[in-house]
Amino acid sequence: MRVTFTMEGGFVYLPPGEPLVIDTEDLPAGEADELERLIEAAGFFELPETSPPPRGAADYFRYTISVTGPERSHTVHLTDPIEDPAVQALVEYLEAKAR
Repeated sequence: MRVTFTMEGGFVYLPPGEPLVIDTEDLPAGEADELERLIEAAGFFELPETSPPPRGAADYFRYTISVTGPERSHTVHLTDPIEDPAVQALVEYLEAKAR
C-alpha cells in the first residue's frame, strides 16, 4: 500500500512542500500494520473526496491524502478542524511522519 500526504496553509501560510510518500512494504511490520489499521479505522476508502471547509477556514491547515492499494485507490482533501477522531488520528500519524 502506498500513502501520499501533503499539508499546506495555516495561520502563517505554508506552501505545500514535498509530499510524504510511505510504502508499507518499506516499513517494519508493526508500523505497516499500524498505518493500515488507521486507514481502516478512518473508513478512508469511504470518505468523500472533498469536504466543505468550515466558515473562516482561511487560516486552517489543508491536507491531501492518497492511498493506493492493490485493488483500490482513493484521494481525500481535508481541512481543519477534523471532527472524526479516527480521521484525525490518521492525519496526526502522517504529520508526525512528515516531520
